[in-house]
Amino acid sequence: MGDQELPGVLVSGFEGPHSICEDHIRKLQKHFNLITMQEFLENKTQFSQNIQAVYVWGGWPVIDKELLQSLPCLKIIASVGVGLDHLDLKLIAGFGVKVANTPQAVSKPTADMGMALLLASARKLVKGHQLAISPDTKNFNINWVGQDVTGATLGIIGMGAIGYKIAQRAKAFEMKILYHNRTRRKLAEEEAVGATYCERLDDLLQQSDFVMLAASLTPQTQNMIGKRELRLMKPKGILINVGRGLLVDHDALVEALQTGIINAAALDVTYPEPLPRDHPLLKLKNVTLTPHIGSATHQAKRQMVENLVESILACLNGLPIPNEVLLK
Repeated sequence: MGDQELPGVLVSGFEGPHSICEDHIRKLQKHFNLITMQEFLENKTQFSQNIQAVYVWGGWPVIDKELLQSLPCLKIIASVGVGLDHLDLKLIAGFGVKVANTPQAVSKPTADMGMALLLASARKLVKGHQLAISPDTKNFNINWVGQDVTGATLGIIGMGAIGYKIAQRAKAFEMKILYHNRTRRKLAEEEAVGATYCERLDDLLQQSDFVMLAASLTPQTQNMIGKRELRLMKPKGILINVGRGLLVDHDALVEALQTGIINAAALDVTYPEPLPRDHPLLKLKNVTLTPHIGSATHQAKRQMVENLVESILACLNGLPIPNEVLLK
């Protein structure tokens, strides 16, 4: 607990797997009195009137009805990142509480990560690295082949801020870009990256050499890539996911990878995270996995905390909230 004269902000904690980012603590303490969940639960009477904001990092603390009812002075929930599937926006709005996130901070590094996974999977970088450092390697296989990226067709599912920045990067690789989105982009935006809109997801899946998932998780998008959709992809097709793990039916993906329905997958997100250590995705050689690090850069983390501090202070002072999340 810090300066009690400052506005109280509830955080998950400073230690353990669900603690807030260590780099954020000092910045937050300049403006707020940070109260951990443990402190709050041990003395709700003392802290319930002081907490005006909740700082959500990695989905923690969990925002539920019980917590909202116990914070009568709560004005805003500030959530790091762009995904909102961990928040019940209607429930929160019912308590008169605002929500803010940090879409600008994550879009560029996540788009970079999407392209990194695409390149790594296409050119088999992980397998190549293992071959290069193996003590058993005596010769390099001259028949080693991957897939061309330059000139290939990239299908982007979810053309929000992240998807559009992926398209900008793919344009530099002279890729043919298709996209599927809930709403079509403006013509000028399409022309700027050379993207073609596919109203039908099936059309995108059938034509793409690489399918990139950058969509938000909603009830409508959960398991949007299942057995039927994977069978529509090209046999040499590669699936990349930088959105959310639940966008993909993992059982169907395992089957598709094992039987050659698609060539490979590169995933920065899964469900759950991490996967159980006996999950078949961990054993497949045509899968590249990373631990949800799409926005994990020093620059992005610094921008996240700066954005949320700005949003919290604006809310507490009755000013327009940057990056406020509005119910649609």
